[in-house]
Amino acid sequence: MIAAVLLAGASRVSAQDHPASSDPSVAPHAAVDTSGSRGGDRPGFPLRLEAGDLVEVSVYNVPELTTKARVSSIGNIYLPLIDSIHVAGLSAEEAESLIQKRLADGGFVKSPHVVLFVDQYASQGASVLGEVAKPGVYPVPGEQRLFDLISAAGGFTEKAGRQVTVTRRDQASKPITIPLSRNVTDNLDSNIAIFPGDTIIVHKADLVYVVGDVGRPSGFLMDSEHLTVLQAIALAGGTTRTANLSGARIIRKGPNGMTETPVQLKKILRAKAADMTMQADDILFIPTSAAKAFTSRTLDAALQAATAASIVALP
Repeated sequence: MIAAVLLAGASRVSAQDHPASSDPSVAPHAAVDTSGSRGGDRPGFPLRLEAGDLVEVSVYNVPELTTKARVSSIGNIYLPLIDSIHVAGLSAEEAESLIQKRLADGGFVKSPHVVLFVDQYASQGASVLGEVAKPGVYPVPGEQRLFDLISAAGGFTEKAGRQVTVTRRDQASKPITIPLSRNVTDNLDSNIAIFPGDTIIVHKADLVYVVGDVGRPSGFLMDSEHLTVLQAIALAGGTTRTANLSGARIIRKGPNGMTETPVQLKKILRAKAADMTMQADDILFIPTSAAKAFTSRTLDAALQAATAASIVALP
């Protein structure tokens, strides 16, 4: 299961191995943006330093100037030689340039090369919503990836589908669609970088339920939009000897409430009637031969059975 593999540990993907896509809106099964430069900066969206952020500043070939500092409540950090410097509101690159200028102008280091790495964006997190065990807002310390955040949220629920949407804070109209394999390690390109302010939505899978007098009453995750009555019954282990084939029904929720559609199952099995296509969230109910006429009580029982049914992913 997806959740089991994810919780066992998500593999990280190097941004160098997977260059960023130029299109922020990626269709399923296409290459997705895996960019993730230091501190979480990315083209078109340089994250700004804020109070509480933890940064590490280093100067090439001057190891004694390497310093870890937290941005103060007024937006400053304290660094050796140049004392307090205001960095709130700057990107990591802008802060690097400012520190380099202060070191050069003060005559402390000749032609300094400064690297500022953001260990933690303390005031910003990413929202993880939908079919995860613990939806909520999770911190994004340093560079984080999709599977890290989903794992922090407890992994996928059994009703999670094969698709995740990631919406960047500054690109609400261009969500990124991420396809998922059943085994997440099969497609490491899906493990994209996540930044503070992002929203992750794990979509619910399309489900079809087969309940009543069948071998294995279950809910089945649909991998495609096409699943017929015969296919659904086969997945459920077939009907039993006591099944009332003439009483089969598809229960479907529509705009006007629940509807019941008779299924000529006996004729379909004998190839004397066309097979029927099922839709997401349909309930195929096969009563027993001892059952009375299909009533609202039986409808309630079918709905309860579907609610309690275990979920099975299609092979």
